[in-house]
Parts: sequence; structure tokens; C-alpha cells
Amino acid sequence: MKDFVLAILMALTDLGYLGIAIGLMIEVIPSEIVLGYGGYMISLGKISWFGAVIAGTIGGTLAQLFLYWLGYYGGRPFLEKYGKYILIKKKQIDLSEQWFEKYGTGVIFSARFIPVVRHAISIPAGIAKMSPVKFTVYTVAAIIPWTILFLYLGTVLGENWADIKEFAQPYIMPAIVAALLLGVVYYFIKRRGSVNPDTINENS
Repeated sequence: MKDFVLAILMALTDLGYLGIAIGLMIEVIPSEIVLGYGGYMISLGKISWFGAVIAGTIGGTLAQLFLYWLGYYGGRPFLEKYGKYILIKKKQIDLSEQWFEKYGTGVIFSARFIPVVRHAISIPAGIAKMSPVKFTVYTVAAIIPWTILFLYLGTVLGENWADIKEFAQPYIMPAIVAALLLGVVYYFIKRRGSVNPDTINENS
């Protein structure tokens, strides 16, 4: 299976920027691996930094919009039945839905850095009919730093780009902590903002 995935990766990334975007869109291979190899190609001078970031951002965003529209039009029953074909498990849907209901739309940004819910968080956003524009803005805002980080790590690793998941751990943990803190801050700001002004006046 590993050789099969590697063959797909090589075939895609030989297409340059288009290959990076497609590799992220189909999500057959984890985004870290696709971007890591993209970073390796940057180090070889085959592609540019700017082009790779643009390709990674477009591919990653389109992949999430696909899940968003599946949630929007298909709903949870459809995804529970067919999600396994796009590597989305019921456990991921359950957890991401809990996060979305608890923390609101801001979690679309912060959850992008957290395993398990990172991809699936787009689904409850679609089910809840979140504004497509707002969803896209939050998604792009999270995907850009993610793309830059793994492209950079790929350039550092060079020929050892395949080890990127292990190499990235010291960088990912601070990102997860920061994302969780942002989510909590957004949650409390949202709660304060939703306090009924009439209730405040009555208690004054």
C-alpha cells in the first residue's frame, strides 16, 4: 500500500504545481506528505516557493469545499453511509460536529491544526449551512500557514522528505495548543457577545 501511495504521489508531483493541487484535492495522500514532497522539489529548484504556496492553498481549500458541499447538500446520513469512501469516519463526524456546535464558526480556523477533526470539521459547517464565503475565508486563513510550514519542512528534510510526519511533531504541538487557545478565546467572546442587552438592563 505504501508503494502504491508513493507511486501516486510521484505521478502527481511530476505535474508540478498542478500535481500538488490535485494531490491535496483528492486526499488519497495526507497533505503533510504532499507538501513535504513539494518542499523537496523547491529545494531542487524544480518549482518556486510562491507557486507552491498558491498551489497548496488552492488544492487544500478545494478539498475542504468539497466536504462542505457534501455536508450542505447530502447531510449527515449521506456522509455516515458514504464517508468511508473519502476516508471520513463516523467518529470524526461526531467529534467535529460537537466542536462546531460548542465553539461556533470560528472553529473552522482553529480545528485545521488539530488531528482527527482537521478535515471533518468542514462537514458540520456544511450541514449547518454556514455562509460559504465565511467558510472559505476561515479555511484559507488556516491553510496558508499549514502549507508554508510543511513546504518549509520539506525543503529542510530534502531527500528525507518522507520522514516529515515524525520531523514535524515539535512544530505541530505548539500549533495545536495555540489553535485550542484561539478556539476557547473565540468561544468566550462569542458567549459575551450573545448576552441579551435587555437582560443586562433588567439586572442593572
